[in-house]
Amino acid sequence: MGEPRMTMPTRAVLAAFMAKPADEHYGLEVSEAAGLAPGSIYPILIRLEQCGWLESRWEDIDEHAEGRRKRRYYRLSEKGAQDVPLALAKVKGRRRAGGMGLRPEGGLT
Repeated sequence: MGEPRMTMPTRAVLAAFMAKPADEHYGLEVSEAAGLAPGSIYPILIRLEQCGWLESRWEDIDEHAEGRRKRRYYRLSEKGAQDVPLALAKVKGRRRAGGMGLRPEGGLT
């Protein structure tokens, strides 16, 4: 799978990972950091994992002893650590240029 569509929610999720790129993050934590509803981030996390930008694992706990369900932790993969900053910069550059184009003879459109 190639590069995912860089929607605003996808960029918000990636920005959450880039804030602490070496750390593992679980879904609710990513949701809060990205400012998105918890249920909306899981399809994004799945797509980012399928394209190789994220890796995930289930935590190894005794749910009964902890009094909660296991969490799935996500982190940037090596590929993601290289590709995500470039992809975010590319989108940012397009957004800046998108509103104002240059005319061939000079000046702004």
